[in-house]
Amino acid sequence: MEIRPSSTSALNLGCLAELFAACFPSSSHLDERYLRWLYAGSPEGEVLGMDAWHEGRMVAHYACVPARARIHGVERRVLLSVNTATHPAHQGKGLFTQLAEATYGLASAQGFHAVYGVANAQSTPGFVRKLGFTVLSPLDARVGFGAIDERPIEALQASAAFHRLWSPEALRWRGANPHRPFRWHRPRTGTLAASAATGRWGIRAWAELPETVIDRAMLSLASSVTPAHPWARLHLGLRPRAARHAARGWFDIPKALRPSPLNLIYCSLTGEAPPEPDAIFFDFLDFDAY
Repeated sequence: MEIRPSSTSALNLGCLAELFAACFPSSSHLDERYLRWLYAGSPEGEVLGMDAWHEGRMVAHYACVPARARIHGVERRVLLSVNTATHPAHQGKGLFTQLAEATYGLASAQGFHAVYGVANAQSTPGFVRKLGFTVLSPLDARVGFGAIDERPIEALQASAAFHRLWSPEALRWRGANPHRPFRWHRPRTGTLAASAATGRWGIRAWAELPETVIDRAMLSLASSVTPAHPWARLHLGLRPRAARHAARGWFDIPKALRPSPLNLIYCSLTGEAPPEPDAIFFDFLDFDAY
């Protein structure tokens, strides 16, 4: 078994797409086009991860993508944990843990501050027990209309111990997901919103940002901004505790109707304490759900 850093070469991405097809045959979006966008296109940097090879075939993979976040008031380089896969013939050999630990060692050497991700009920225990992650909070899952919170976005972010930072260039990249491209909206003064298809008729995932992220470098994005759509909005994320139930017209999705509870997980690479669970600003565009 050979362990080597992940690459964004056409050959490597092709092998990775084959591995995903073997591990997740119903996930048709994990193709080379999507992987090239996710792993090689971000202005924050290329993928950081590790692959396991056996007899010339990729048999396991773990990857994170770089991002920036403000944590306890300080801008930090962080990683978003995105994909893990082990071929069925090689499961039970501890490859997930081995690849993840090697990735975090490389990340620490490159100055990354922390790793965060969103894990479902099945994968959360492995991150916690094997890799030392902390579950910060289950994500809120709500459907409604209007603003997620009526207070200015800047005020909510200023009160947060963790929120992801987006440059205009990074937003353009994030919204160009080849399988679920975003629509952009100005639902109210001072606010930019992104929406994405959820696969459910009449409901779009919804995230809100301060309009100050638009500048001259975003003319191509600004030209595509459309009025707020009339459909129901899905909020998958978190707000500082005081704001979580402030908006009218929003309703929690019963747990029985959710495909799986989603947890925001976090691992410091520097020994710093994790952000307070009640002080997090988080939206669907901050991870890879859509």
